[in-house]
Amino acid sequence: MAIECMLRLQGYETCGCVVETYTGFDRPCRAGLRFTSGEIYRLIYDVVLSRPEDYLSIYQSGCNHNCLKCHSWYFAQRINGYWASPRDILEEVLRYRGIVTVWEPRERATMWHASDLCAHCGLCVAGGRRGLFCPGRLKSEQILLSRQGWGPARNIVSFTGGDLYCQPSFYTKTFGLVKREAPDMWIHIETNGYGLTPKNLELLYEAGLDSVWLDMKAFDGDRYRALCGTSNRWILDLPVLLKDMGMLFEVVLLYIPTLVEVDQIEKFAEHLSRIDRSIPVMLLAFFPEYRLSHLRTPTTEEMLTAYSILRSKLHNVKVGNVTVFCKTIECIRGLIDTVGRDAVSL
Repeated sequence: MAIECMLRLQGYETCGCVVETYTGFDRPCRAGLRFTSGEIYRLIYDVVLSRPEDYLSIYQSGCNHNCLKCHSWYFAQRINGYWASPRDILEEVLRYRGIVTVWEPRERATMWHASDLCAHCGLCVAGGRRGLFCPGRLKSEQILLSRQGWGPARNIVSFTGGDLYCQPSFYTKTFGLVKREAPDMWIHIETNGYGLTPKNLELLYEAGLDSVWLDMKAFDGDRYRALCGTSNRWILDLPVLLKDMGMLFEVVLLYIPTLVEVDQIEKFAEHLSRIDRSIPVMLLAFFPEYRLSHLRTPTTEEMLTAYSILRSKLHNVKVGNVTVFCKTIECIRGLIDTVGRDAVSL
């Protein structure tokens, strides 16, 4: 069965992106999805209990953006992985459900909420004592070691990596299976938002989608296109759409020196505050990767300035990727003294 561009069929601009395949280049939807014997499959790179998110992450190969800063480029921009059906994903979720140590209510089914549970040092297990920045909210028996480090296992499954939510068929079937077999597992997607047209979002929501991580990247359209190769015209409208639908969502902003600095952060702060001042926002520090490996990381002062701008307009702001700009315990202490422990994701 041929895979058609759902964005074009709905009257939207196609992504215009390609990914590297084993034989050349192809559209991401054709490279990352396939139909075989009436079943739809998604190309999956890995399945991991991820840190610091503390949920099951389904890392997908093939993406509708060609971001210069892509930290998953080796499987998002290049085809790399194995084919998985919706039932294959369900089996992964059911296996993971058996090791869940923290059962979150639906209103906490986000990455943003993970940081108030654990600092991910593992000292409570490995050393028999709590770490310096431990929130003190979990028992050591709730802390597990995954391939990405120590932390709890929350009852959330997140679809991340390459973004193909512009093709909802695989996800609607997968979400439906998960909700039928494991209704106490929350379904979360990490997305650039490009494929979340009103129609696609409604289909995903009706199938069981619980929460959305919206990575908004850059505010100005020309800056966004230079950074990601696509338009952000309808992405800027997504917070309104998500709020009107009653969807749980969080916004992620990445501070990139010379590309996404104070001017873009100020525009996001104003834009989001007009929609809802209580939107959870995670401000992440950029680290050099892929085609932006020549850029530096932000300084502590730059991150604090950006945080202050966001916090002046929005109630729920946190800072993440802290060790990118804070290299010492003293720096982290100073950050916490300035913004408070609850505003720091470790």
